[in-house]
Amino acid sequence: MTDIKPILERALANVRLTGEECTALLESHDIAAIGSAADEIRQRRHPDNVVTYIIDRNINYTNVCNVVCTFCAFYRRPGTPDTYVRTIEQICEKIDETIELGGTGVLMQGGLHPDFGIEWYEDLLRTLHAKYPAFQLHCFSPPEIHNIHLISGLDYEKIMQRLKDAGLYSLPGGGGEILDDEVRKRVSTKCTTDEWLDVMKAVHRVGLRSTATMMFGIGDDVSHRVKHLQRVRDLQDETGGFTAFIPWTFQRENTALGRRIKDEPTGVDYLKMLAVSRLFLDNIENFQSSWLTQGLKLGQVALRFGANDMGSIMIEENVVSAAGAHNRADEKMLRYLIREAGFTPRQRDILYVPVNRQSSSRDDFSQSQPLDELTVAIAD
Repeated sequence: MTDIKPILERALANVRLTGEECTALLESHDIAAIGSAADEIRQRRHPDNVVTYIIDRNINYTNVCNVVCTFCAFYRRPGTPDTYVRTIEQICEKIDETIELGGTGVLMQGGLHPDFGIEWYEDLLRTLHAKYPAFQLHCFSPPEIHNIHLISGLDYEKIMQRLKDAGLYSLPGGGGEILDDEVRKRVSTKCTTDEWLDVMKAVHRVGLRSTATMMFGIGDDVSHRVKHLQRVRDLQDETGGFTAFIPWTFQRENTALGRRIKDEPTGVDYLKMLAVSRLFLDNIENFQSSWLTQGLKLGQVALRFGANDMGSIMIEENVVSAAGAHNRADEKMLRYLIREAGFTPRQRDILYVPVNRQSSSRDDFSQSQPLDELTVAIAD
């Protein structure tokens, strides 16, 4: 086993780590030393001792999808009886509820609908932007953009410029999973690694920002994870357009892939992946704790393994929960967990800009309150 102390010393000396060093860290069992180094880097990048969170909502405008992902329990094939497409009225109702809870934006994604060309997405964005001009529309994902490309015949950059002009504020990093086609072709028929990366280049070229994600534990190994991190870092070197990196583990409960995979990532694997990501991705500012998949307590621990953001209160989430993740939290709970970890909680928007709201009432929290009274889960 490689001695990782010199690698961590290099990282703490602001020397960029190599892929081989990243591999050595991920193969090491010294999670305490790795976590400590990641925590030190986090403190340097965020010396104000603040941990952020966002109030937004995941709206899935359709579950119709013309590709097959064996890790997904959300999608429905075209023509099946339980498909849906949300109306504008339904979407506006969900946005109104989000605004009432202090929300600043919405994360809106859907399946890859075979009939939706770019005009459908433009009409949706224009309508919402006209009604909610200050509300941030953080929508779609590289696979959805690639699907528009296949249907409309436009290149990625033209698509992104038209969507931006229609009101798109930023793009989520969904559909990344593992950015290596050896893995992707075994579990999905959607966009390739290069197509995902090319969409993100187009997003950044038109002046929009996006997040980058990783879902591991889908039959990948350390070598695939390192390639994923390398590709994200290389693209960030080129464009500087990623606001945050968000890793999480595959949720297997209700999926076809989950019935085939024997070994799933543990809490240690998650914390190590997060910490190593903070050390290796030296050009990304923000790292998010994925408490939705890991649970609130491990999500809190992640704040000492490189994460500086607690993510969303997740008013509504349908994709990951369909696969078996059922964690819920409201704003008071997230602020409580952040404070108990030794940080100051601060609400932010999609681009990590602080949101100024009165905070005193939001910090009222009694440990005697049962968790189910503190949850906000507005489901369909």
